Amino acid sequence: MSTVQSTEPSTPAFSVATRAPEGITLAASAAKRLAKLGAAEGKTLLLRVAVDGGGCSGFQYRFELIETAEEDDLHIQADGQTAVIDPVSVPFLKNSQIAYVDELAGAQFVVNNPNASSSCGCGVSFAI
Repeated sequence: MSTVQSTEPSTPAFSVATRAPEGITLAASAAKRLAKLGAAEGKTLLLRVAVDGGGCSGFQYRFELIETAEEDDLHIQADGQTAVIDPVSVPFLKNSQIAYVDELAGAQFVVNNPNASSSCGCGVSFAI
């Protein structure tokens, strides 16, 4: 019995596509603040944005500065800066904008979320 092997390179039966940003954007204000924080720390920082259960409206946003992302995180980039979102939080944040506001009431990262049917006065928690 003989076997014939092809000398042509084989192509994989499937490929893994990078995850689409789901309409989520990182505003210039957030990218600028993230760059400033990274410069102050002397290292590249990523902004982790997550949605947790709880808060006065049902869900709440959580923001963390991290150095490395998880393998399955969605990466949102703008102006050389990156925000990452875990797969569970992505559906809650579709078509949202992550921004940074510096107002009289305080300075913070915020999410402008078109999916939220209501939110609390501080803007940290929301309902869908």
